[in-house]
Amino acid sequence: MDPALVPYSPIMHRPALRWPNGARVALWVVPNIEHYEYLPKYVRVRDPWPRSPHPDVLGYAVRDYGNRVGLWRLFQLTDDLNIPCTVSLSMTVIQHFPAILEAMEKRNWELMSHGIYNTRYHWNFSPEEERAAMQESREIHRRLTGREQKGWFSPAITNTLNTFDLAAECGYTYTADLYHDDQPFPLRVKTGRLVSLPYTVELNDVLLHRRGEEAEEFARQIRDYFDTVYAEGAEQGRVMCIALHPYWVGQPHRIRAVRSALEYILSHSGVWLARGSEIVDWFNTQHLPSVEAHLAAREAAHG
Repeated sequence: MDPALVPYSPIMHRPALRWPNGARVALWVVPNIEHYEYLPKYVRVRDPWPRSPHPDVLGYAVRDYGNRVGLWRLFQLTDDLNIPCTVSLSMTVIQHFPAILEAMEKRNWELMSHGIYNTRYHWNFSPEEERAAMQESREIHRRLTGREQKGWFSPAITNTLNTFDLAAECGYTYTADLYHDDQPFPLRVKTGRLVSLPYTVELNDVLLHRRGEEAEEFARQIRDYFDTVYAEGAEQGRVMCIALHPYWVGQPHRIRAVRSALEYILSHSGVWLARGSEIVDWFNTQHLPSVEAHLAAREAAHG
């Protein structure tokens, strides 16, 4: 990691992070509601569909199931448990599927940009192309919700060396493109301010799916992860992100295992159910000044 962007800071050497009401863990639940092109218009570095020539009907249909069926099971689950969510959103979802936008707005879910389509990777994008994609995301969000978008997460985790400076320049306040910490952390960008909010590739159902693991194992990992950060959170508050893809976790044979894991977490006190911007706003107002002072003192001491 470029120290000019992310200075090194051992977590236990930092000022103690405290969440609202003394919570130990900020639980950040992130459904990935994505849209895949049936016939991708261009492929630069990686073919988005494993089965060629296009169309990959199997791959497309499995993901379409998520938006038609699996997502609605996930809505029911989060409704039952009163869990607010931050969506990792392919922005064309809310253009093509108004019913999904209506359902998310009804629940006051936060919509974090995950690019335009999840089949349009940003690898090898010029700064002009990447900036245009970010601005288009913000325009779609503004037009359809009336709000400014706060979070950026590159489609399919295909960020470039310019991503963070461009995200700050375009008006985003946080990014989910880094996985280097268990707490929010300030990034040193050229203009404005940008905070890294730790997304996860560890508690991410698609990564388990690719390794051939199933939902009960995913649920066990969620519980084990929580037990660790909950204990650590007594000294240093932690973020626990759980990344869910409706086309996988929303299958009938998987949803109950994930429900049981979330119920286990919610049986504990000291868990803050929060959207991404709420976590970042708290961090910026209550904790960022002490972190910045700590980093400055470390750098002065080490020349």
